[in-house]
Amino acid sequence: MIESDFLKHLDRMSLLISKRISSNFVGERQSLSTGRGTMFKDHGMYTPGDDFRAIDWKVYGRTDKLHIRRYEEDKALVSHIILDSSSSMNYGSGKVKKFDYASMVGLAFAYMSMKKNEKFVLSTFSENLDLIIPRKGKRHFVSVIDYLKEKEAKGKTQFEKSLLNYLKKIESRSMIIIISDFFYDVEEIERSLGRFKNSEIKLIQVLDPVECNLNLKGDLRLKDLETSEVVRTFIDKVTKARYMKKKDEHNAKLKWIADSLGAKFYSFSTDTPIFDNLYEALRN
Repeated sequence: MIESDFLKHLDRMSLLISKRISSNFVGERQSLSTGRGTMFKDHGMYTPGDDFRAIDWKVYGRTDKLHIRRYEEDKALVSHIILDSSSSMNYGSGKVKKFDYASMVGLAFAYMSMKKNEKFVLSTFSENLDLIIPRKGKRHFVSVIDYLKEKEAKGKTQFEKSLLNYLKKIESRSMIIIISDFFYDVEEIERSLGRFKNSEIKLIQVLDPVECNLNLKGDLRLKDLETSEVVRTFIDKVTKARYMKKKDEHNAKLKWIADSLGAKFYSFSTDTPIFDNLYEALRN
C-alpha cells in the first residue's frame, strides 16, 4: 500500500503544514497554548500573577481548582512511532487493511521528522517489541519503508509489556505516537500511558468501517484473528445498538485518559481518505 503517489502527496502536505506553522508562529516547534516555543512539562496551582492564558480549563472542570500548564523548552524532540502489528490489525473489510493504513499514518509522522532534520524511530509490537534505533535522514526513512513493506501483522497483543520495555529505551522527553485499534482493557492502557507522562503523546486509533459501524446483519460466524476462536452470533438492530454503545463508551474512556495526560486522541476509519485524517493529526 506504500506507493510513490502516497509519498508525493505526503511531500505536498508537509509543505502546506509547514507554511501554516511558519505563518502563525515564530520558530518551528511551538506550543499552541503559550506561543513560546515550549513543550508541556506538568501542572501547577494557579497563583495571582500567573498568566491567565496558561490555565488548563479541562483540569479545572475535573477538579474545580485552577491549575496552569507549565512548559519547558523543546529542543531536538525525538519522535517515537509505536505501531501495533498484532493479528487484529490484519483485518480489512475493504481495500485497505488496518495495518496498511496505520503504517501510512506512521510514515507520515516519520516524514515530518525527517523534513525537520529530527531523529525518529518507528517500532512495532505484538507478542514482542521490535525496536529500531532513532536516527535522522532520508536513508533512515527509506529503511523504515522497506521494513514496513516486509512486516506482517500477526500474533497476540502484549500492549502493557511492550510499552514498559519501550520506556526503558527513551532517554529524554519525546514525542510518543502510538497507532493501534486500542481494543484493550482501558485500565491497562491508562497504566501504560501514565508511565510516559513526561513526554508529548498522540494516540491514533485505526478502525475498519465494520468496527466503526457494525454494518453486518444476520446469522454469522466471527473469528478472533488473535486467538482463532470462532463464535456464532446473530446480529440485528438490538445487537448493533448494544455494540455501538460499548464502542462509544470505550472511546470516551480513551479520550478521558488522553485528556488527563495532556495527550491527543484521534480515531480514524480506513474508509476515510488518509490525507483527510493526517492533516488534522499532523497540523497539531
